[in-house]
Amino acid sequence: MAKKYWLVKSEPEVFSIEDLKKSKNQTAYWDGVRNYQARNYLRDEIKKGDGVFFYYSNSDPMGIFGICEVVKEGYPDHTQFDPDSNHYFPSASPDKPIWFMVDIKLVKIFKKPVTLTDIKNNPKLRDMKLIQKGNRLSVMPVTNGEWGEIIRMENNF
Repeated sequence: MAKKYWLVKSEPEVFSIEDLKKSKNQTAYWDGVRNYQARNYLRDEIKKGDGVFFYYSNSDPMGIFGICEVVKEGYPDHTQFDPDSNHYFPSASPDKPIWFMVDIKLVKIFKKPVTLTDIKNNPKLRDMKLIQKGNRLSVMPVTNGEWGEIIRMENNF
């Protein structure tokens, strides 16, 4: 299978790229996704070895702060079963999980983020799902061309 590329969003005060860097083996599970389309990506499409952009939302600036790699494919998100978790989902059960997660490993922290403004101002990225009206997914696909352009932009800073 061909390698695919993705973008995952986090608020830096919830889980930052620095938190990922401090994690054991610089690896963490990507839990708490509660949108069905994003869940489908996590469960069905994201594969080991895929590339991931780590994006900060609700921050100043918003943008891509680094690169990760998928190291474990979709499996049930354990937080859906935990009544003490903010991500508890009472209708989920271990024999019928609803929500899924993947494990990601840090590859690189950008010296300077590729900001949302940078992305919006780049005509080569005008079709990127991230900047499409109404797209608020926390997990979304990135095309090969978009991936390459973001890498080029980061290298040129």
